[in-house]
Amino acid sequence: MDNKIRAYIYAFLSRIYSSEISEKLLVELRANEELLRTIGNGAYDFLHNGDEKTIMRELSIEYNSLFIMNNHPIESSAVDAKNEILVGLQNPVTQFYVSHGYDLNLEASHHHVPDHIAIEFGFMQKLILQNDIKAQMKFYNEHLMAWIPPYLIAIKDMSSNPFYSDLADFTIDFMLEDYSNMIVEANNESA
Repeated sequence: MDNKIRAYIYAFLSRIYSSEISEKLLVELRANEELLRTIGNGAYDFLHNGDEKTIMRELSIEYNSLFIMNNHPIESSAVDAKNEILVGLQNPVTQFYVSHGYDLNLEASHHHVPDHIAIEFGFMQKLILQNDIKAQMKFYNEHLMAWIPPYLIAIKDMSSNPFYSDLADFTIDFMLEDYSNMIVEANNESA
């Protein structure tokens, strides 16, 4: 897959997991039928069968239920048996960012944690744009693959909304395909 498309998908995932879907984003999603069909038919049907206010309300309720109230899309919380969120330099993701020149201003972010799923996807986009395949592989191995697929499987089971169910499947499928392609590319480069 072309790096430009990969970077676009990571930017999209970063935005979609960052916060509730805004009216502007809903309009953009509804207009991008190809993307919606790629995410899934349930997502497509849900976003096209109803009035905007009802869809916005249902998406807001589901987002807050899945990602704010019942779970936290934060790596340290997901992998820590005590459900503790690590901040600052004690967080291994922060160390990874610093060692790869990622200037993360958490004060400007509404997440306030370095290992939120949206921030990790944003970092992956940066690595792709830098064309740093070794750092991408290392970040996948040490961070993304360690928690995001199992986290999203649990989210899918909890979700009663077809958009977020399909989004979880799409994200997992994309990550696994992207990871497999990176392995092939890395093997081709070392051969």
